[in-house]
Amino acid sequence: MSNRRSGLRAKPVQSVAKICEKKKPSALPARSSGPYLPALGVYGFGEIEPLILTALVTEDPLLLIGASGTGKTYLLNSLSEALNLHHRHYNASLISFDDLVGFPYPDPEGTGVRFLETPATVWGAESVLIDEISRSKPEQQNRLFSLVHERRVQGIGLPKLRYRWAAMNPCSTDQDSDENYTGSEPLDPALADRFGLFVNALDWKDLSDEERRRVAEPVGEGRVADDGSRLKTQIEAWRSEFGARVGSCPDLVLDYVTTAVTALNTAAIRMSPRRSRLLARSLLAATIVDGEPSSRLFRLVLGSSLPHVAWGVQPRMEAVAAAHQAGWDYALRNEERWIHSFMAERDLDRKLGILIERCRDPDAGSQAVAQLLASEPRERAAAFAFATYPAAACGKLPIGAEGTNDLGKVATPILSVDGTIHWQERLNASGTVHPEVERFAEVISKLKGGRAERARQFFSWCVVERVVVRDPASLERELNDCVALIRAERAA
Repeated sequence: MSNRRSGLRAKPVQSVAKICEKKKPSALPARSSGPYLPALGVYGFGEIEPLILTALVTEDPLLLIGASGTGKTYLLNSLSEALNLHHRHYNASLISFDDLVGFPYPDPEGTGVRFLETPATVWGAESVLIDEISRSKPEQQNRLFSLVHERRVQGIGLPKLRYRWAAMNPCSTDQDSDENYTGSEPLDPALADRFGLFVNALDWKDLSDEERRRVAEPVGEGRVADDGSRLKTQIEAWRSEFGARVGSCPDLVLDYVTTAVTALNTAAIRMSPRRSRLLARSLLAATIVDGEPSSRLFRLVLGSSLPHVAWGVQPRMEAVAAAHQAGWDYALRNEERWIHSFMAERDLDRKLGILIERCRDPDAGSQAVAQLLASEPRERAAAFAFATYPAAACGKLPIGAEGTNDLGKVATPILSVDGTIHWQERLNASGTVHPEVERFAEVISKLKGGRAERARQFFSWCVVERVVVRDPASLERELNDCVALIRAERAA
């Protein structure tokens, strides 16, 4: 900025659209609404696809339950093909333990026992499907226990094993089933509790007309699932984000889990402490897959985290719905406490940090932004909008469309300042300098590069609008720190 008496020239700026075009892609995994399964030739799982993807992200054991012919086995085998996994498919009603581990023989050195491996043994597997698990005898379930729970057999670890899947028909004690699956017995509760999610496969009556046509197409039989590694690439990205966030699970998830699990136990629907941890993992992963937390998503995950269905007990749905509502209401009340911290914070960059780190609801984010713009002095509200609007317009801040529009109304005049600005006071000679110019120029003269250009743009608007800035140096520092925080968040 110059303090020449001839006036003040502000460098033209590009439109917000151009600014957004030049932003580097976010380093966070790109969310995609999918669907992913139809690309693998798998249909009829549309409503529960988020649960399948969640289990792929957490790598916790998954149990599919459904009538015969509903595509349970087809789905899981297709996933192994799409993810390019070394897969093993066992029928639990027929398998012997030797099929899993191979044939034992003495170690040549006399130090123990080794196993003669076959193409069917589990040692090199990356994914395992235990089909018809409810038809295996109790002693066989006990042998499968450590495989499902610990990724171990005979006390020996399986370091390559990532996915443990199982499938079963409804229990013969299930009175709601249209068919009587004699021989499909309830799972041992301890074994059932080791599965992270229990997903009910949809039957013909539950499918849409389009899904029915797709399922009926004869080309699906014998097809090898191949989507060009689309699902595999996305799962790897989601897994990376899950790994980064699982060590600091959001309060929203933990508040929901502790409240909902307590409510279920109070209603005599027992949820073990282990179950609460599995539920939290599933909710975190589902939020990453779906893009944001929602009551619908949390209700879906909670309803699919009840092991009771695997041992032939149908929990009271009204009690589950009440537990969900209690957990969701409590979590949201706690979640919105961040708004009070946001408003109480003095520095603009720290306010922005609270918004980025703690806001999980775009509507709450818009509310916080509206309160800031209404309560802060004009120059500070303008600085915040100027720093954050380009990122908000590109969808990089956790605020809704209303909050973005509010920022835009304040920021757009600043972004569009251009031309030579003349100042003339009545009774004074023409060409006198704006009273703020020297103060602004002193700040800008110490800056370089983009930071200087940004400050020149902002202070030019202040001159045009005759906005008095109490402490230009401090406000410029907060403005710059807001921009730096947004850049760091995008690069994280």
